[in-house]
Amino acid sequence: MQQPLILGSIGQISRTVSDIARAETWYGTVLGLKHLYTFGKLAFFDCDGVRLVLSGETNTPLPAESLLYLRVEDIGRVYTELQARGVRFTHAPHLVHRHADGTEEWIAFFEDPEGRPLAIMSQVKAQLVCPVAT
Repeated sequence: MQQPLILGSIGQISRTVSDIARAETWYGTVLGLKHLYTFGKLAFFDCDGVRLVLSGETNTPLPAESLLYLRVEDIGRVYTELQARGVRFTHAPHLVHRHADGTEEWIAFFEDPEGRPLAIMSQVKAQLVCPVAT
């Protein structure tokens, strides 16, 4: 009898960047991701147990890549803090779905130094007011 195939959680995601030093600073300082190590043109960060690998490329333009969605507890606070750190948001936090139990899904989009999109996302209990500081 053949054993069923069971895949584990995602262990690592890679993203290309044109300037590894600039990206390493931005992802580590501005986003506050924990830098694990750098090896040549590869910089490794911890995203709550999933490694993010930034791969320095000299080819331009950079290829289209998957969007990274980063979970946060308080989307309003993180949105405000990232704006203060110079992050350019293309879309402010907004409600994208309300579950039957009242839990809400909120999301906000921003760009990395390469101009490619990332997002912060949060699940919040239903509220009478928007979770974003005005």
